[in-house]
Amino acid sequence: MSIEPLAWEGGRLRLLDQTQLPNDEVWLELTDHTQVAEAINSMRVRGAPAIGVAGAFGLALAALTSEATDCETLLRELRRAAEELIATRPTGANLSWAVKRTLAAAEDASDVESARTSVLREAQAIQREDIEGNRALGRHALELVPERATFLTHCNAGALATAGYGTALGIVRAAAEAGKQVSVVATETRPLSQGARLTAWELLRDGIECTLIVDGAVGPLLRRGATDLVVVGADRIAANGDTANKIGTYNVAVLAREHGVPFYVAAPTSTIDMTLLTGDSIVIEERAAEEVTAPGGRRIAPPDVDVANPAFDVTPHELIAAIITERGIARPPYASALSEMMR
Repeated sequence: MSIEPLAWEGGRLRLLDQTQLPNDEVWLELTDHTQVAEAINSMRVRGAPAIGVAGAFGLALAALTSEATDCETLLRELRRAAEELIATRPTGANLSWAVKRTLAAAEDASDVESARTSVLREAQAIQREDIEGNRALGRHALELVPERATFLTHCNAGALATAGYGTALGIVRAAAEAGKQVSVVATETRPLSQGARLTAWELLRDGIECTLIVDGAVGPLLRRGATDLVVVGADRIAANGDTANKIGTYNVAVLAREHGVPFYVAAPTSTIDMTLLTGDSIVIEERAAEEVTAPGGRRIAPPDVDVANPAFDVTPHELIAAIITERGIARPPYASALSEMMR
């Protein structure tokens, strides 16, 4: 059974602190939107769908803690809170989508109390829809998974990256539930080791066979035919199918193409940004140098070395065999397939 990493309980957002995994399972209780913004920025919660849900609940906290007595004041405060939340992680589409959707619920309300109620109700709907959508995505993908399958994944696109169940790992779970014999090879995913810390943790927790490899081992592994398919998540997908995901994904996609292994992207339709024609327009988040020079607080590089630390890269659509969503499977040409899917 997959974990649900965030929950609304007693007027608070209860959140699993993913920076503490796999050594400690620490749950945070967040009571205002600034705490949620910090949790998103520091990657205590991470994964495009999960930060979207967290952002929606962050706006709900802003509404519930506001002392505004009229709609105009409340909406002004909520718009300011929405900007703060969206600014925390610019690459992922889901955060902006979820926060704006939740804000719209308040803007449609007729008075302050109904606005507060509507915001919370919308956040809870986004959470529920994400879990249901992940399960639907997994079912759609079954036709792509052999009866005996070894997956290769990069980063963590599992239950921890969503409201529960997962996208890429949701496909693994759906295949296992359907009686297929599955195993997973997970890259460590430097510099923050989401594969080592998170993917391995949740797969072993669910009793699914998992082998951890260093990122540099992907090429030799694919060359000897040790995996049947690559499945990764996504943080933003452009209208032509170009996909932003955790840094290193592009490398995996190129190697998969070279060795004839299908490379699939799994993501909810809220990740698809039809306003961007290509991946060249996706804003790539640059994160702190210390994530590279001192991972986990332990310095491994000279303190004065120059560092480039992009959190994501963009995989061109030509390298992607299919994009799997809760609405079905999109195949090339993506410009028309995604346009049809998003109608």
